[in-house]
Amino acid sequence: MNLFELQAAYNAGTINKHQYIDEMHGLHSQLFDYAEFFKTTDIARIEISDGKVILETRDAGIKILCDKADKRIAPMEILNFGPYEKDDSDLIFRLLENHMSIFDIGANIGWYSLNFAKAFPNATIYAFEPIPATYGYLQANIGLNGSTQIQAHNFGFSDHDGELTFYFDPNGSGGASSVDLQGKGVVQKLVCKIERLDAFVEKTDARVDFIKCDVEGAELFMFSGGIETLKKFKPIIFTEMLRKWAAKFNYHPNQIIELLSGLGYRCFVGREGKLVAFQSMDENTLETNFFFLHPDAHAAKIQALT
Repeated sequence: MNLFELQAAYNAGTINKHQYIDEMHGLHSQLFDYAEFFKTTDIARIEISDGKVILETRDAGIKILCDKADKRIAPMEILNFGPYEKDDSDLIFRLLENHMSIFDIGANIGWYSLNFAKAFPNATIYAFEPIPATYGYLQANIGLNGSTQIQAHNFGFSDHDGELTFYFDPNGSGGASSVDLQGKGVVQKLVCKIERLDAFVEKTDARVDFIKCDVEGAELFMFSGGIETLKKFKPIIFTEMLRKWAAKFNYHPNQIIELLSGLGYRCFVGREGKLVAFQSMDENTLETNFFFLHPDAHAAKIQALT
């Protein structure tokens, strides 16, 4: 029985006081299990209050409000598997600088934005998340961490302005996309606002120095809607590219490499703390995250990290 069932059974008189205490202790003892388990992870503490569970990271002290239904948010991934995308994250933080204007496209609940803000307090961070429920957690986490330099926006980017139907699984918010990637038949359909990156930059007069893009297969359309921005600012780009997700959108990730190569960019993967030149993706490619740097704008970084 769970906590509520045990309490109901005791109140109904179907178990006695001693049974109730013993059974409840067995459940409460998991609190002490977590206290020991945390010692082996990058999660330092857990805060439990009325209706809320907040996990805090060990090194950066980032607080994340957890959604009970979501199995794949960053702190849960850390508890299950260890450091979250550590190799790529380490390279990202070596590429960033304190004055930069950072675009977190597909921000989800704010993991990257919050870590960027913590590490670079003078950076300006724009976080974009189209799914309303996920955006609510993004806002809550920004507030929890007092991250005043993060500007959150409740829309996504594509190659046109308007609306798109998104497929959202509450059990895995990070997989939300404008096609049904998983085909489970249990997702929610949500109509969400989208814009072109070029339109947003022109409207807000924002500068773009770094782009983190993770939009579950729609990356080609995001970059296609930002050609003028990429030409003007030549931002460093860190993006996910998966063959299986791109196929759902009827393109191949090599089209992204070709598009950005046409703007002068070079493609790299991160290996052992270095940027390694990458030409094209095939069926043997294991990497899913890629860096794009422009030789004119980022010559010193390319030299230092390759």
